[in-house]
Formats: sequence, structure tokens, C-alpha cells
Amino acid sequence: MPRRAGGPAFAAAGLGAGLTLKPTAWPTIAVTCLAFESRIAAGPGVTVLHGNIPNLRAALDDAIGRGCSGIISFGIAGGLAPDLAPGAWVVASGVVAAHRRYPTDRDWARRLVHALGSAVHADIAGVDDPVAEPTGKRWLRNATASVAVDMESHIAAAAAEAHGLPFAACRVIIDPAHRSLPPAALIDLRPDGTPDVPAILRSVLRNPLQLPELMRVAADARAAQVALREGRRRLGPGLSFPGFHPTLVWPTSEAAAGERAPAIALGPAE
Repeated sequence: MPRRAGGPAFAAAGLGAGLTLKPTAWPTIAVTCLAFESRIAAGPGVTVLHGNIPNLRAALDDAIGRGCSGIISFGIAGGLAPDLAPGAWVVASGVVAAHRRYPTDRDWARRLVHALGSAVHADIAGVDDPVAEPTGKRWLRNATASVAVDMESHIAAAAAEAHGLPFAACRVIIDPAHRSLPPAALIDLRPDGTPDVPAILRSVLRNPLQLPELMRVAADARAAQVALREGRRRLGPGLSFPGFHPTLVWPTSEAAAGERAPAIALGPAE
């Protein structure tokens, strides 16, 4: 059964004052990594997680304890299939990790594919370290039969299975299978999920020859962000979670009139 949203912890998170949810409308947890992914994912009925990967498991357990209906891995991914260009959507049929495969919820995946219109429905690989070179991407493609790879989906899938929650994953390709990622693109994010710009600049100064590759990565990232924003608009409240029907009760005070209840944005668990 889904873990129910409600009680003091849920009210303290900021939803109790302005948003009433029917029993079928507890929020969906969207698992992301980058700050811009979390901003795009946010919306009615969505709890957003982003930040440091080492803290993601703890943050997920905390968010599930607050209450949710399901977990979805949302954001960007590296391409493994050679025909997937930056901006292409992938809805996971399953997530393949090091020692096992986690299937996704069929009804939720079907709704995601229908909403997005042109998404590829196939397996996604989940890894703990970046796959930066075409040779590594080809190996992973052959080993897992997956079309994309990211570093959060397998963690989200394992948490969903452990808590008996529906799970889905939808990702936009950023770096295609043939693209190598330069050193500056592999620098760790800041704890809030934003790029460490000073560290990136230092990397470029040490190795200026990577600048053309870094510019190509930036162009790929722009294409991915455009697709991610448009796809998010299509997915609607609850990120297309089956049966999501929120009943919004807006505050009646003059000061609160017109305000919308925000999504919960949780940073890394410390």
C-alpha cells in the first residue's frame, strides 16, 4: 500500500495550510540530481528530492516517511542507444542495476508514454559513477540492453521496492552515446545540486583544449532542458501518477489569496 501523507510532519512541510489531498492524491516523490531538474519537476502533488548522491538514500527514506503515493526518477540521462539525440525522452520499462533489474509500474509507464507522445519505452541503466566515454557506454549498452544511463534511478527503484511503492522513471537524453564528456563536465556538483563554477573554470584553465567539447556539452544541455520543460508541462499534476486527483483548498485570507501551495523541495540529508 502507498505510504500515506498526513499528520504533523506533513503539515510542517508546508502543505497542510493550503492543500487538501484526497486519499488517492498523496504526493509523488520526484528523484532528481541537478537543481534545474528539481525546479522543472516541481508542481502540484510533487515532492522533489535533489542534491548530493551519497545522501540520496537517507533523504528518500525521510521523504517516504512524510507520505507519498509513488516514486519517479525524473531528469536527464546519458545516451546508450546510438539513435537517441539530446532532448529525446525515455520512459523506463525497468531499471537495470549492478546485480538486478527493477521493473517499473506498467500503468504509470503507459501514462507517461501517452502524455509525452514520442518517448522511447525501454530499460534504463543505473550506475554509481559517471559513464563518460563512448567505449564505456557501448559496454554498458551491451551488458544491460538499456538505452540510457543515470545515477539516481536505481536508488529510487530500490527505495520504492523496499517500501512497496509504485515506481516509474522518465529521463531526457543530454549526452548522446557517441559523445565524450570532458573533465570539466565531470566535476562534482555543489551540495545544492548546482554546478561548481569555480572548479569548472579551474579545470578549463588547466586544460584549455577541452573547451570545444565543453561547449558541445552546453549545447546538448540546452536541448535537454527545453525538452524537459515541455515534457513536464505535458505530464501535469502528480507527474501522471495513476489516480492522482488533488482537491485544492485555497486560503481565504486576503494576504494568502491567489497563492499556490508549493512543492516540497528537499536538499541533501545531512
